[in-house]
Amino acid sequence: MPKESSTVRVGTSGWSYPDWEGRFYPAKKPRGFDELAYHARYFDGVEVNSSFYRPPTARAVASWLRRTPPEFEFTFKLYQRFTHERDRPWTPAEVEEYRRGIEPAREAGRLGAVLVQFPWSYRADDAGFEHLGAVRRDFGDLPLVVEVRHVSWTAERAVRFLKDAGLGFADIDQPLSHSGVPPMTLVTSPVGYVRLHGRNREAWFSKDAGRDARYDYLYREDELEEWIGRIREIARQSEKTYIFTNNHYRGQAPANALQILSKLRGRPVPVPSPLLHTYPFLESIAAEGLPPGEQGELF
Repeated sequence: MPKESSTVRVGTSGWSYPDWEGRFYPAKKPRGFDELAYHARYFDGVEVNSSFYRPPTARAVASWLRRTPPEFEFTFKLYQRFTHERDRPWTPAEVEEYRRGIEPAREAGRLGAVLVQFPWSYRADDAGFEHLGAVRRDFGDLPLVVEVRHVSWTAERAVRFLKDAGLGFADIDQPLSHSGVPPMTLVTSPVGYVRLHGRNREAWFSKDAGRDARYDYLYREDELEEWIGRIREIARQSEKTYIFTNNHYRGQAPANALQILSKLRGRPVPVPSPLLHTYPFLESIAAEGLPPGEQGELF
């Protein structure tokens, strides 16, 4: 596999959050303001969250492609019907609906990966392997990356299963626990993948915490530095690597993503003024006189 020539893309998990207004997006949006196009001025990829809750439509995906630069890539979460509703088999029609929706991105060469996200309860046992085998059967021609949260998936048997099946592994940052997947640099396919969820331990393990509370976390400088080394190691093992911040509450995800981008490029990067106002510490990485959306090699 390529080493330093690996392609690394950095972005956020999702781009449409009401609490990003006035923090990442302008507080007063001009008529016709396009959140996705704005996002693509600062990042070169995004993880589509909405495809987890419902299959995307080809019309919507085609629109996203038109509104972003040709080098901008999308990763899509697999619809939860295939990951969280495991008590009954899915139908060929359900498979076709999802595949048809993301096809424009694939045809355009802008489909980075499909994230197969499972809950903590999903274990590396015979049933788990069988279910993942069914996912591979119906979607295996796509660049699949599996996100699992239970530590059983780090065992040798599980890692071998993923490698033999050609399935990628999502290295994640989440609050530590004895049964959770710890921070790793595991690569099991040509695609490297990193998701940073935050470390809000109290809310993460609370049944009463809402989505915003669970992902309410701003990474410190030293915590990001831990991941820069891991990201470089993951990139050395992969052909392409995707880094997405999922600590979305109050625009913390784009703030930390831009810090990561600056660290990987080794230079300042464009930072939108609302984000600078919200998080003044970003002044240390904010480029002056550089056009928004400037792209460059990370290594």
